[in-house]
Amino acid sequence: MEQSIKHFKTNGLNLRVAISGEGPLVLLIHGWPESWYSWRHQIAALAAAGYRVAAPDVRGYGGSDKPQAIEAYDMASMTADMAGLIAALGEEQAVVIGHDWGAPIAWNTALLHPGRVRGVAGLSVPYTGPGPAPFIDVARQVYKDKFFYQIYFQEPGVAEAELEADVRDSLRKIYYWISGEGLRAAPPRGKPADAKLLDGMSDPGEMPAWMRAEDLDYYVSQFEGSGFRGPLNRYRNWHRDFALLSPLAAQQIIQPAAFIAGTLEPVLNFVPGVDLVATMRDKLADLRLVEMIEGAGHWVQQERPEQVNQALLRFLRELDGPE
Repeated sequence: MEQSIKHFKTNGLNLRVAISGEGPLVLLIHGWPESWYSWRHQIAALAAAGYRVAAPDVRGYGGSDKPQAIEAYDMASMTADMAGLIAALGEEQAVVIGHDWGAPIAWNTALLHPGRVRGVAGLSVPYTGPGPAPFIDVARQVYKDKFFYQIYFQEPGVAEAELEADVRDSLRKIYYWISGEGLRAAPPRGKPADAKLLDGMSDPGEMPAWMRAEDLDYYVSQFEGSGFRGPLNRYRNWHRDFALLSPLAAQQIIQPAAFIAGTLEPVLNFVPGVDLVATMRDKLADLRLVEMIEGAGHWVQQERPEQVNQALLRFLRELDGPE
């Protein structure tokens, strides 16, 4: 199935979008630090199954526009980008699927722009609602004596300098760090609060088979061009997002929903003692599929593309019913 790269104007900026196939629209939203390219296996499979698939570079990444302001990356802006992109693609609605930061963007697009979303799925990050306080404030309490990457990301320029010093080295370590292979080889250990992100991370030399040399080359080329400021700004909007979303804390997402993650997913252990999947079940009115993929880590759709594709197609076909 042929794939094309196009640019679309939405919400006042331009997004680069990989598009393939014909049929009902499926929007795929990537996470940090990734690209439309993280969906390469899904784009082909879903298009071949009869869907029109659109995978944008989220604002701040790759070939999309990159506003400088921190507030340009708040959830109101990110979700408006996706709702606007659906319209720019000439559609009323889409099934919206996100991974990592793309999952909260997908969940909240369903919540804030319900008329644009007929189904929603999150990979790796379940929907838990805004909680009683901004997540970053909770993290500062839980991790007050230990390093936590999102706390480290808060000061503009600090993480950018570390990660941009050697983009290839940074990405290789990050991708391996929370992959299934990396988590089995070196389960996350605590480090001092004043550590840097890459401190203590294993360098695999060569990546596991699911990420070929040319795949890593593509990611490196994208971040050498874009830098990390826009992507990191997403983490600096917890208080703005809380102000937006906390009034909706009691509101369920009503669209048919699905959740897919690896059994080694570290996000599910962010808040010790809290079962985030159970929390999610109470927040979704129509949760139709929960798929936990044995042995997979955080990059689940790249680590286990066939299993993720099968799960997504089960969900999509149930939404669309018998032919």
